Amino acid sequence: MDFIKGEVIYFDKPLHWTSFDLVNKFRYKLSRKLNIKKIKVGHAGTLDPLATGVMIICTGKATKRIEEFQYQTKEYVATLKLGETTPSFDLETEIDATYPTEHITCERVEKVLQTFVGTIQQTPPVFSACKVDGKRAYELARKGKEVELKSKTLVIDEIDLLSCELPVIQIRVVCSKGTYIRALARDIGQALDSGAHLTGLVRTRVGEITLEQCMSTEEMDSFLDEMIKIEEN
Repeated sequence: MDFIKGEVIYFDKPLHWTSFDLVNKFRYKLSRKLNIKKIKVGHAGTLDPLATGVMIICTGKATKRIEEFQYQTKEYVATLKLGETTPSFDLETEIDATYPTEHITCERVEKVLQTFVGTIQQTPPVFSACKVDGKRAYELARKGKEVELKSKTLVIDEIDLLSCELPVIQIRVVCSKGTYIRALARDIGQALDSGAHLTGLVRTRVGEITLEQCMSTEEMDSFLDEMIKIEEN
């Protein structure tokens, strides 16, 4: 592998790591093993710290392909808790409100999910990297400032109900670039005349790249040692 010329590597991003944590860790290890001070490394599509799954890392001239990967279809498996909301729509923040769930059935969940398939409008979470007057929305939200974000047009190709153990449901979502699964959880909760927040999220696919093709961060050192050894031979 020629990392300087450009390579594309697939990782399963660990829980609690930011996307930049993964990029920085890989860049540090790669530059140390190649004994060079600088090398271009970037990722194709941010994952929240509380999400895991497919993260595409590009090095060298392959960083020019980042946009290509970003526009590819994504697949997620999301776990939602109905009847409770949080300001961040996930477990990053504390529960701020509770709602009834007695009226919700698995059949009703199935019907509501199908209303989200197709081209939809979605307002991003205030706890997101969207920019407001040059600043990240989450920076303003964490300071308790009012944040107003405009809705965006996106496409949900498929939603399947994988399990329904009310008030917890698990869904599979196939969607376009720019989809916030946390915001989808919020909207599903509202459509069920209740509330909802995300308790787990795994990105299982980006384009043709699946989770099975990804390596763990624990394999990073041995992978680099092997690839650099092959290159030297």
